[in-house]
Amino acid sequence: MTYDEYNDFCRSLTATSYVVQWGGSHVWKVGGKVFAIGGWEKTDQPAFTFKVSELNYNVLQDRPGFRPAPYMASRGMKWIQQYESSESTDDELKYYLKESHRMVSLGLTKKLQRELGLNQCE
Repeated sequence: MTYDEYNDFCRSLTATSYVVQWGGSHVWKVGGKVFAIGGWEKTDQPAFTFKVSELNYNVLQDRPGFRPAPYMASRGMKWIQQYESSESTDDELKYYLKESHRMVSLGLTKKLQRELGLNQCE
């Protein structure tokens, strides 16, 4: 996945905002809280960082192309960085980005969730 494809996908999720920060990283937020970061890698290869459940953290941390996210994981947060990718992992990455968006949005106040149209039962 390229950064343009990553940005397009994150933009398609509900109530997101975009900012470039932390050394030129593509940072996506929901309700003002970060759910995905594109960048933070010292090579020319795209790298994507996202929040995961404890189970997914345990599964991904040892998989080739994935690692505990620099800075965040060292502080006990369950964030993973995908630093190597192929077309076959794009759908998987989209799943994890969507899940990160969902998990972060669930941490917002119920009032803010309602205002942003998030996590509404239909």
